[in-house]
Amino acid sequence: MNLLLLEDDHILSETLQLFLTREGYTVDTALDMEEAEELTYKNNYDLYLFDINLPYGSGLELLKGLRHADDHTPTIFITALTDMHSMAQGFQLDAIDYIKKPFNPEELLIRLKAKFKNDILYYHDIEYDQQTQILRKNGEIIDLGNVQYKIFIMLLENSGRVVHKNELYECFEHASDTALRVAITKIKQRLNIEIKNIRGKGYIIETV
Repeated sequence: MNLLLLEDDHILSETLQLFLTREGYTVDTALDMEEAEELTYKNNYDLYLFDINLPYGSGLELLKGLRHADDHTPTIFITALTDMHSMAQGFQLDAIDYIKKPFNPEELLIRLKAKFKNDILYYHDIEYDQQTQILRKNGEIIDLGNVQYKIFIMLLENSGRVVHKNELYECFEHASDTALRVAITKIKQRLNIEIKNIRGKGYIIETV
């Protein structure tokens, strides 16, 4: 998962980034609202971790602006503020959780794992719910068509591994190299992603 951490405390920010990176997360950090906002425009994230009380503004203000820009990235607030008004504002903006300072980084990790179980797969701005089998890009449901859907899900569930073309042929009623190439091309165009062709073997989606 790619996370954006907005925290103005340098030591806490560095500590959380190091801890979460060791747990396999990719973490960008911002020390103020302006820096965080710029990062949200440049990158796609699976989760925001926002402090509320900042020197110039608040995480609530930033999230409100992002929501108005149709950014529906799940958000957890990290804050010393726990008054009912702040909590109400956060949940009105679809925040998924709060964690109160001071806290043990292990507590944050537990919350992350509870909120983002393995039944949802993420790839850049794409998410796939393995329970509902719904595929979304930027929060909107995507319909790839039966064959392309099966191919992409197979590649996604095996990201980082070359999926042999014989495995991908199982997605077709009448398989051929040409049909597979055409389907892969359409998936790349529809989802705006990179799928690498490993000559003589198959295709791979690189892990992010």
